[in-house]
Amino acid sequence: MSKKPKAPTLKDFLAQFPDDDSCLDHLMATRYGKRHECAKCGRLANFHRVRSRRCYECDFCGYQVYPTAGTPFENTRTSLRDWFHVMFMFTTSRNGVSAKEVQRTIGVTYKTAWRMCNLIRQYMGYVDGDNSLGGKGGGIVEADKAFIGGKDKRGHDDKAIVIGITERGGETVTRVIPSRREKDVLPAIAKWVRQGSRIATDEAKAFRNLGEYGYRHGTVNHSEGQYVSGQVHTNTIEAFWANVKRSIEGTYVSVSKKWLQTYLWEFEFRQNLRKHPHLMLDLLLRSFPRPAPKADA
Repeated sequence: MSKKPKAPTLKDFLAQFPDDDSCLDHLMATRYGKRHECAKCGRLANFHRVRSRRCYECDFCGYQVYPTAGTPFENTRTSLRDWFHVMFMFTTSRNGVSAKEVQRTIGVTYKTAWRMCNLIRQYMGYVDGDNSLGGKGGGIVEADKAFIGGKDKRGHDDKAIVIGITERGGETVTRVIPSRREKDVLPAIAKWVRQGSRIATDEAKAFRNLGEYGYRHGTVNHSEGQYVSGQVHTNTIEAFWANVKRSIEGTYVSVSKKWLQTYLWEFEFRQNLRKHPHLMLDLLLRSFPRPAPKADA
């Protein structure tokens, strides 16, 4: 039996990316290729590195390509090596990476570290995407609400409300929603779960009319101590929420409603690639969309 591929170690990372030049070469090779059709002269050209600048130049007409354009590190004064290192940290951590940890690790200000983490989380959401779940031939889909963060102020609970949907053996989708009510919960489920899917939930009122959306709906009654009924349970999504809450409390301490979705994208990314940890960093370092040529090219 072949061994399961493992995530790269810090030693592997340092060997692959020893300096800024190696990081820039990697971006150029994965986004454009050292040899490609020039957007200005239209010729198949080699592009050589312009020293002292983060760009490559066409051998024929001098048109310049910036591999960092359209990436989180466009116009940054922080070294590419540091950016790559932080992305490595995000893909090898199970419980998240705080801005304070980044600040201590690469020696930048807290403001810079927070911005780096925020942009990387947004990019993880872009790379992961949100695929449709379930379907008549798909696995059972579990849906569950969670309440994250906030404090009770004079009896008014200001926790953020999120919906989590996961297909057993498949992917997970999460979204911050305005309320726990059916009018916000069911449209969120309908957006990502194919009609005809088997859905398992608890007996919350918000889920009661899922059958009207074309789903085969089964429930478990947690208030009566029922957690499994045949194939109906919500253990998978509840385990995901437990990890999210544990990580937020242990690593981030608190998360504002404004940025909560970006943290959820981070946990989604790791959850959906949990069986392929060796691909996490590689995907982040090669999935940048290639920018459209400038109009005057």
